[in-house]
Amino acid sequence: MRTLTRRGALGLGAAGAAAVGLGGCGTSTPSEGRAPSGGSADHRPAGSGPKPSARLIGDGSTSYTGRQPKQPERPVPLEPGQTPPQFVVFSWDGAGEVGNGLFPRFLDLAEEHGARMTFFLSGLYLLPESRKRLYDPPNNPRGASDIGYLTDAHIKDTLENVRRAWLDGHEIGTHFNGHFCAGSGSVGNWTPRQWRSEIDQAKSFVKEWRTNSGWTDLPPLPFDCDKELVGGRTPCLLGQENLLPVARDLGWRYDASSPGGRQVWPTKKQGIWDLPLQQIPFPGRSFEVLSMDYNMLANQSLNSTNAPAHNYPAWREQSAQAYISGFKRAYETNRAPFFVGNHFEQWNGGIYMDAVEEALKHMAREKEKGGDVRLVSFRQFTDWLDVQSPEVLDKLRTLDVGQAPAEGWKRF
Repeated sequence: MRTLTRRGALGLGAAGAAAVGLGGCGTSTPSEGRAPSGGSADHRPAGSGPKPSARLIGDGSTSYTGRQPKQPERPVPLEPGQTPPQFVVFSWDGAGEVGNGLFPRFLDLAEEHGARMTFFLSGLYLLPESRKRLYDPPNNPRGASDIGYLTDAHIKDTLENVRRAWLDGHEIGTHFNGHFCAGSGSVGNWTPRQWRSEIDQAKSFVKEWRTNSGWTDLPPLPFDCDKELVGGRTPCLLGQENLLPVARDLGWRYDASSPGGRQVWPTKKQGIWDLPLQQIPFPGRSFEVLSMDYNMLANQSLNSTNAPAHNYPAWREQSAQAYISGFKRAYETNRAPFFVGNHFEQWNGGIYMDAVEEALKHMAREKEKGGDVRLVSFRQFTDWLDVQSPEVLDKLRTLDVGQAPAEGWKRF
């Protein structure tokens, strides 16, 4: 039976003490915003004018191509008595294309439904394995990684899909590099100085993939990595406390690494928006589950990625309904933003990919019926948060999980 390697355990509260509550990315298979000023978002309608020609940056691995296309209108503050939008952020850890077609599948799905997402790119996914000794991971041997290096062909596929993702209006964040979750080398033990080294290396692998690979015939990535990178998610949701001072110094705007979040309106930690994965209802069970595909798997097949196939239909439906239940609980009550994490994986026959697609389509239908449902990236949601008055956000935070305003939004 194939199982995943060790991850950090997350408590799910008293109701879920017996549940397997784990967070993080798969390490058994290969799986990286607009800055507050001088940013790269384009609020013009798609097709409203030609994009400027690329201005190459550094060795030509990246480039400046003007404002990012396919961005929403500039956010505005809520009016008195206005119901908040229902924000949903779908995000992807690792964000590499490894020949299973999942990266383009979800780019196509997002385009079909007008959704924007966040792709947390692992920097090593742009570094050829032949050059792996360029990576010097904190507290680990040079070139070591707990996720596999991609083949050259898969690196090229990843470049193609990351390029397309940005041009389609999605955000490119970071999932750092080697995905170390266990032992003395775990990211949970890293100091701020070591996090800074990891981030600098992750950015260098994005900004210098041409130099590192020798591939000069491929087009550059269409964004300035230093301006684009405004947030990330740590491996296994570990190490946030020592990461945040570094993120703040680098001008990051959010971090998505908190474990065990609740469906309430977010706050800042150390000056950074804290946007955690959340505990959501798990149909048929007495506990809640973290809003990530791996956590569905951990509670269904006890970490096995290839469990007996007769379980798949029920597990697929349970996972889809978990996401839909989490969405409905927020949409029909406190309108807290809903965050979902995923990996481009085919665990248990690909049922978790089917589940998240079903859930996204359900949410998109609510939008198409006239509901103010916004399928956005973390950066786009952060843009909205930053224009709201602190008093309004404080009032929204008084609403607990599943709690609607007692006298309705107009009086709230």
